[in-house]
Amino acid sequence: MPGLPFRGRRRQDGGAPSEEEIRAHVAGAASAAAAEVEPVPAVVADRTAAAFFDVDNTMMMGASLFWFARGLASRKYLTSRDIARFAWQQAKFRVAGNESAGDMHTIRETALAFVAGREVAEIVDAGEEIYDELMADRIWSGTRNLAQQHLDAGQRVWLVTATPVELARIIAHRLGLTGALGTVAEVVDGRYTGRLVGELMHGEAKAEAVRALAEREGLDLARCTAYSDSANDLPMLTLTGTAVAVNPDTELRAVARSRDWTVRDFRTGRKAARIGVPTVAAAAVTGGVVGGAVALRRRRA
Repeated sequence: MPGLPFRGRRRQDGGAPSEEEIRAHVAGAASAAAAEVEPVPAVVADRTAAAFFDVDNTMMMGASLFWFARGLASRKYLTSRDIARFAWQQAKFRVAGNESAGDMHTIRETALAFVAGREVAEIVDAGEEIYDELMADRIWSGTRNLAQQHLDAGQRVWLVTATPVELARIIAHRLGLTGALGTVAEVVDGRYTGRLVGELMHGEAKAEAVRALAEREGLDLARCTAYSDSANDLPMLTLTGTAVAVNPDTELRAVARSRDWTVRDFRTGRKAARIGVPTVAAAAVTGGVVGGAVALRRRRA
């Protein structure tokens, strides 16, 4: 891995960083190193300011990795049992907020196991198709407009997400954004090994990735803006000079109120206070329905 200086939060006692902090640092450094950087916009460039957007429930309705898995299931990459288990893991991951070490280990070990041995180009091609089929219509227009405002001001815009960086790049490019910071999967000879580089792009790892990118691109984080729906992203939200809560969960809404952050809610016809757990539960049920549909098609075949 790149020999970057450790940027994690220093212990007050001056002790060595924990294994979790080291994993977050490695994941952040890998994600920043993998980030593509588009040319500056045609308008007068504001080179030291940028915006960072979470994806799931912030830029897109639902979990991008779930829709990706659903698309792969329709292409026979996954079994009905795989998709149901995957949906449950995503639901648990979303609700927990303070995941146990055991939960994070399980998620880390299984997050990309379903593409192990597959060629990167094959999965990227499938991702392009799956975006058109299942994701394009789920982009929040309100959030997309927020991103466009930054672009119009000459600022660069990156997605920051736990979804694989290859899929994150597809989403960013389709939206006309600068690029994406995502979870980096280990690749050997053009094929996925099924293992992650460091950690999932989650929590502190997102902050590490943003720090690393800011250092590389000469960004002034005090002039940057971060957007998210989840309290899990507080490390990233508190890193930038401006934080905006978009479609916030209950905890993030409370934090935003206490810190006088802007709150933007694009969930038509629903009260934000009721949105968190029911949405996750619905995703898990959907996963079961999708799995059942896949199994039914197979029986009929």
